[in-house]
Amino acid sequence: MNILLLGSGGREDALAWRLRQSPSCDKLLAGPGNPGIARWADCIAIDPCEPDAVVAAARQNGIGLVVVGPEAPLVAGVADALRAAGIAVFGPNAAAAQLEGSKGFTKDLCRANGIPTADYVRTERATEARTALNRFLIPVVIKADGLAAGKGVTVATSRAEAEAAIDAIGDAPLVIEEFLEGEEASLFALVDGETAVPLASAQDHKRVGEGDTGPNTGGMGAYAPAPVLTDALQARAMDEIVRPTARALADAGAPFSGVLYAGLMLTSEGPKLIEYNVRFGDPECEAIMPLIDGDFAELLQAVALGRLAEIGQPKLAAKHAVTVIVAARGYPGIPAGGGLIREIEAAEQVEGVTVFHAGTALADQALVASGGRVLAVTAVADTFANARARAYRAVDQIDFADGFHRRDIGWRELERESA
Repeated sequence: MNILLLGSGGREDALAWRLRQSPSCDKLLAGPGNPGIARWADCIAIDPCEPDAVVAAARQNGIGLVVVGPEAPLVAGVADALRAAGIAVFGPNAAAAQLEGSKGFTKDLCRANGIPTADYVRTERATEARTALNRFLIPVVIKADGLAAGKGVTVATSRAEAEAAIDAIGDAPLVIEEFLEGEEASLFALVDGETAVPLASAQDHKRVGEGDTGPNTGGMGAYAPAPVLTDALQARAMDEIVRPTARALADAGAPFSGVLYAGLMLTSEGPKLIEYNVRFGDPECEAIMPLIDGDFAELLQAVALGRLAEIGQPKLAAKHAVTVIVAARGYPGIPAGGGLIREIEAAEQVEGVTVFHAGTALADQALVASGGRVLAVTAVADTFANARARAYRAVDQIDFADGFHRRDIGWRELERESA
């Protein structure tokens, strides 16, 4: 089949790389794509958030499946428009995409359906939020209600920090949550409206600085699988969190179809939901894609057509993957743009390594930085330690003067292995 992939980041580069290897993928288009994605797909100029333009492109190119990478097109109703046009799409409709588009919507759904999550209060104005703070102990979590590219969350360790986070959001909807103790892990499940099956686990690193310090980013690195999410904990998360969510949405007339990414806190009481994303995480996707066995395009098509139960349990290679993000100086604030990037080919000479493009562009035929997160250097090996070592060996080959990265990706797992 012909496939159209929407998006232009590192997640989409990894998806394109994996889709291109699928026997059922005849032709792969990407819109708008980036220089890395162009290695695997024909890139077309298109705004992925414009439903009419996406439908027209799909029709003009005989597309049998549209794969939506980022969240914004889903919230904008692109999947709705494609389904209305009779075009198969991997990604939820706008109503179900509220799981990511509105944190308040998700918290209310959890409360109504007994899904374990942190206690919370929703507010609409800053003065209301300051008053609501009195209900919570410190640390406390402040979340912007809408889409924030993974950066709309503050874990405040003082009242002053919490109030500053509220003031930064201003008179807009936000969620105040109790702080949960435990270790975070990400669970990715495929859902076709009725059937929900686990796909993979991962753990990412949101803070910009080593030792998990500094402000939240879209993610500075990840590894998969996440052994801390044991088989027993994963089964609980599916039965207590993911499947009840899918049922609640179906009962509400908004069945979820796509990948449901559950950010979990593994507490002493069991897994609790931190938040949902309605697409593959970034950079978790870059770590997960090299582990997926079988025809990935066929798997996504089965989800899109409501035939997941016929496919069976997705299979993963018995390997480990580590992704290190190389970001531009200044990120997550205003990143330095236009920095020259060299020696990606040398990095990919390291065994098991693929360098995915997250924020790159071509200028006078030279590769330059065009975003905050620029490269996602991913390595695969038989052990976590070897995958991590390969990833950093590859990072050290790259010549990018404006770049920086964390040297401690996977530090918790490294400590566990050492112990």
